[in-house]
Amino acid sequence: MSFWQTKNRWEMLLKSKQAEKVLFVESYQIEKRSIGLWQYGLFLLGFEISKIENIEVLGKKLIDLCRQEKCLFIQIETYNLDYCGQVIVDKNFITGYYKKFITPYTAIIDLSKTSELILSEMKPKGRYNIRLAEKKEIKVIEVDKIVDNVKIFYDLMMETTSRDGFSGNKLEYYVTFLETILNSSLLIAYKDDKAIAAWIFVFDKEVSIYYYGASTNDTEYRNLMAPYLLQWTAIEKAKSIWSKYYDFLWIASPGDLKSSLSWVTDFKLKLTKDVVKVSDGYIWVRNKLLYKGIEFVRKIKGKK
Repeated sequence: MSFWQTKNRWEMLLKSKQAEKVLFVESYQIEKRSIGLWQYGLFLLGFEISKIENIEVLGKKLIDLCRQEKCLFIQIETYNLDYCGQVIVDKNFITGYYKKFITPYTAIIDLSKTSELILSEMKPKGRYNIRLAEKKEIKVIEVDKIVDNVKIFYDLMMETTSRDGFSGNKLEYYVTFLETILNSSLLIAYKDDKAIAAWIFVFDKEVSIYYYGASTNDTEYRNLMAPYLLQWTAIEKAKSIWSKYYDFLWIASPGDLKSSLSWVTDFKLKLTKDVVKVSDGYIWVRNKLLYKGIEFVRKIKGKK
């Protein structure tokens, strides 16, 4: 089961009020989310194609649910590290999405490899930066998931969002995430007594995930390369619990030079050479005219 379909995750969505409710079709959880203008959409995230026998029957059930819930659309996003190509869920679904939660491509590390081999397959700059952070005596600590520590992460996240021009979540969301996702961890990198980077991970036997990252704007500390040592610490922790893969999440599609993820992709690809196609999106729309109107409004507002 992918992380996107775990009980912990849907409990987190409800507690943080990111989802109105969670519904179930067969063994799959479907999120009902507000999209504004008194409209709702349904989202099936982390759909593993290989785990279901009759995709067409599932597609019909999902469309029926969308009608019953009077939602504007239902969106499906697949998640398969062993990508098997596009599979049309139902002839009424088209390729596309309203809002993408799982990027089409991700960067991974096969954790069956030795630590030495993983290091050797990094770009030289990635290895260098890990060693530099160690030389500069950066200390990475897995801290208790209490509010005071989450506040350290949140304050660094506010610095990160101001620097990189994207929106973060409220403090309460991160508190709820760490409280509810039982196999989540908060790692903080310190220089002496100063926290200079703090990242959230989810560690699992199948796939361990780098989920959220935040770091200081202070150039004096940014030059110490703490994020590289944070990643290496998390990779080694994932190996220690016998995870199969380490998933960096959220990278730009190959060749997409205009992607807002270009900068973070460059960072992640210093640490692994393995990029895989992991997800496709499909959507069925109940009211196409209304949907086009909402899409037009979103385009004007610059939302993706």
